[in-house]
Amino acid sequence: MIKLVLVRHGESIWNMENKFTGWTDVELSNKGIEEARNAGKLLKDNNYSFDIAYSSFLKRANDTLDIILKEMNLSIPIKYSWKLNERHYGALQGLNKDETKEKYGEEQVKLWRRSADVRPPELSIDDPRYPGNDPKYKDLSQDELPKTENLIDTIKRVVEYWNSDIKKDLENKKQVIIVAHGNSLRGLMKYLDNLSDTEVMSLEIKTGSPICYELNDDLTPIKHYYIGE
Repeated sequence: MIKLVLVRHGESIWNMENKFTGWTDVELSNKGIEEARNAGKLLKDNNYSFDIAYSSFLKRANDTLDIILKEMNLSIPIKYSWKLNERHYGALQGLNKDETKEKYGEEQVKLWRRSADVRPPELSIDDPRYPGNDPKYKDLSQDELPKTENLIDTIKRVVEYWNSDIKKDLENKKQVIIVAHGNSLRGLMKYLDNLSDTEVMSLEIKTGSPICYELNDDLTPIKHYYIGE
């Protein structure tokens, strides 16, 4: 049996302020830092160890991973990929979710947030929020740089990275931890558990709470659960 651990980053400042974050690079809140510490302690207390870690290009995930590894007294290779970034929320990024509901209506905002195939309004390329204006993404092509994304777009890049990198480490019996984001992890869980578009709409992932997937040798899931629950 192979074990894979997934962690959504600890609460960020914009989570706390109820804003659409997406690819905006925001800090962890004080609560988020504490969640990351608790995740590391929980993993250590339950005798988990890792050979390699994966994370996104975004600070809130990177900092969560660093705190977890520090709590576990682990120094291991880390691979970073934009393909594990949060879903890009387009022109919604930085807006308060409640104010957006008042402006566009609750049903429309629910569709933007939770449906698999509906994209929020897109950014223009001269918008400061467009990732092509961020040096972190200078190596991405125009086709790879999103102006907005739906969940299907996010799943596509996450699964590509799963197949190109993560899967190989698991097949080679490496112990893997992935610290990423609510939607990139929802996308991976949809793929692993073969969830329908409707089922994934109701899938919630807690911040800073490690999830263990137990996998067969062919990487099909046996079960998954929050560690410590």
